[in-house]
Amino acid sequence: MKRKFAEKLKELRTEQGLSMQELSKRVGLSKTAICQWENNTTDISSDNLIILADFFGVTTDYLLGRED
Repeated sequence: MKRKFAEKLKELRTEQGLSMQELSKRVGLSKTAICQWENNTTDISSDNLIILADFFGVTTDYLLGRED
């Protein structure tokens, strides 16, 4: 599931034409955290997962790869 999150996050970010830096500014999270999540080197907190889901207009289950 962790790998699916990394893939979904990168997919959503690139579909919107956002760099990691642009996404970090828009959602108020660090670029380093976004990079680590996309590279699957650290886990995301539930609070940050909700922030990203709200920003992209998807469910947390979608981001976690639990639904299409």
